[in-house]
Amino acid sequence: MIGVVGTVPDRDFPLVTGEASLKDNSIYIQGRNIPVNRGTPALLAATIKTAQVLEQDAPFGYLVGDVGLGHGSRRLYEYLSGHLGKRDFNVIVFHYLQPDVDWHNRVLFAVEEMERRPVLIADAGFMYAAKMSGQSPKYDLFTPDIGELAFLADEEAPHPFYTRGFILHEENRAPELIARAYKHKNAARCLLVKGKQDLVANKQGIIATVDIYVEEAMEAIGGTGDTLTGIVTALIGTGMEVAKAAIIAARVNRLAGSYAKPTPATQVMDIIQHIPTALAKILSENEKGELWAKQS
Repeated sequence: MIGVVGTVPDRDFPLVTGEASLKDNSIYIQGRNIPVNRGTPALLAATIKTAQVLEQDAPFGYLVGDVGLGHGSRRLYEYLSGHLGKRDFNVIVFHYLQPDVDWHNRVLFAVEEMERRPVLIADAGFMYAAKMSGQSPKYDLFTPDIGELAFLADEEAPHPFYTRGFILHEENRAPELIARAYKHKNAARCLLVKGKQDLVANKQGIIATVDIYVEEAMEAIGGTGDTLTGIVTALIGTGMEVAKAAIIAARVNRLAGSYAKPTPATQVMDIIQHIPTALAKILSENEKGELWAKQS
């Protein structure tokens, strides 16, 4: 089973846990519903859509309201540190939480208490906390954008806001930033770098570049990075190798965006609805060997 951990931008939203479902453009969990706009709800929606095609169980969600002050995040950190060790997940993705090094480390201790070690994915605030705590190598996948990659590459920066100016977050500098992040042990085992070109990399360098199905309007749509993380999470949940899942997810996310024929007014849910069709096409290419031919 997949575990998804994150927040929603609602001060009054309580801490909820349970199997997540998608209906009428909203996530439902423990009797609560959250509209899918962006952030963790978008990640959950993409995970659910992908898991349905793959005939996998619905993800188990851990959500709490947090508007950036950290109160909800700390409640969720505390809950996870006390309960996560009793769960049995094969994949856990940690998403938008206020970075907190101490609580992050307590959550990792809880993970170590689990009977089997899950694949660990971190994005957004939890990725920041992983880097800040010096625990990045314990993760299997980080999903940064190019600005977040620059933060990972800066061995001194305590937060993305303080990434030093000479470490330029430009896409043509990505190979250098990737190498620097691994040199200073600030990267997970695999990286999926989101951008105009999506890059899949490990400590040996860039494994694949995915730049198909380019839709300029996608740049203006909030949540497309969250959907990419959701797709790769569900693929890894099937037991697929992390780097292969990252390549397939990048292609699926882009193709779903292309199918949506996006404009600046397009909402992320419009793209999520096309994930099943896009996934079926990309998996078919993979089975025929066409996908890997295109990567070589």
